[in-house]
Amino acid sequence: MLIDNQLVAYVVLALVVALVVSFLTTPVVKTFAYKVGAIDVPKDARRMHKVPIPRLGGLAIFIGFMVSILLFASITSEMKSILLGAVIIVVLGVVDDIMALPAMLKFVVQIVAASIPATHGVQILAFSNPNIFSDDLYWVLGWLSIPFTVIWIVAITNAVNLIDGLDGLANGVSAISATTMLVIALVGNQTQVAIVLAALVGACVGFMPYNMNPAKMFMGDTGATFLGFILATMSIQGLFKYYAVISFVVPFLILGLPIFDTAFAFIRRIAHGQSPMHADRSHIHHRLIDMGLNQKQAVATLYVISAILGLSAVVLTTGGEQKAMVLFAALCIVAVVAARVVFPKEVTKELTEELHEEIEGLKEHVQHKEEKKGEEP
Repeated sequence: MLIDNQLVAYVVLALVVALVVSFLTTPVVKTFAYKVGAIDVPKDARRMHKVPIPRLGGLAIFIGFMVSILLFASITSEMKSILLGAVIIVVLGVVDDIMALPAMLKFVVQIVAASIPATHGVQILAFSNPNIFSDDLYWVLGWLSIPFTVIWIVAITNAVNLIDGLDGLANGVSAISATTMLVIALVGNQTQVAIVLAALVGACVGFMPYNMNPAKMFMGDTGATFLGFILATMSIQGLFKYYAVISFVVPFLILGLPIFDTAFAFIRRIAHGQSPMHADRSHIHHRLIDMGLNQKQAVATLYVISAILGLSAVVLTTGGEQKAMVLFAALCIVAVVAARVVFPKEVTKELTEELHEEIEGLKEHVQHKEEKKGEEP
């Protein structure tokens, strides 16, 4: 399928403008973060950094994105609703990065923000039936389309936020996911979607030099929730609408890493009798660190997984005789890596050895006490 050269030119311009603005704005935002006290202090075991680091970097990403959108994108009613929702998400994130807000308040505001595009045409109307044995090819949502759309947007918004635990992780994974959607949009000549995603990729890449390990600045909830919100809404505009036949699979492939991490975290917490929103140190990136990888290695591993999933999505949408084999092989690789993360042999072995040493020590202690007791008159 031929790609329109004019579309490519607009996409490149949108990407470059967002990149440059994001890169140049970050130092200014960093100074602002120090002034308002938006500093991430390492106060628990979940945080990987050792010194206080300013956050609010997501504000630079947002500014770079908005400048590019206003210059190159068509501001339709649907686009206005997406941007309005994004502004609400960013304002919420800025306030939360300065002063921690209650989780329930953030959740309610996110629902409000997601409801704006969901009630203005950005809706998941139908998707392919995952039951291959059913005679119905599609599930038409009808009146459920709005609540289903809101759930999807809020879920992805928080999923991206939850993987923001290592330097450059959420930013890089979001850039990879956005690039995957951008390629699919270019192949389908989806002008509006392609320009928006190009702006998102450029904004992420522009912030990357400040966010890679060792990070000089974090994106904070401002950036992570904003990226999740845009990825969620654009997946609806570019995937659920244009690729109805495979719409159940493609978004889950592209956003597979944050979706898997969030789902696993919720299941784990519920199984342990905890609240699903309870913060812990058992996310995928934490497990990779516990396996002995350093931050750069852990982030690179998750980049590879995200890229494999993205490649699978591109192959699936563009077609070809080899698509099933490539998809199957890619998913097998991801499954093996995921299994190693969820059930790390190295950690299990270390814990077993430590437990064995403790048992042996306890036996020796009991034996010593019995011998001492036997010596007493």
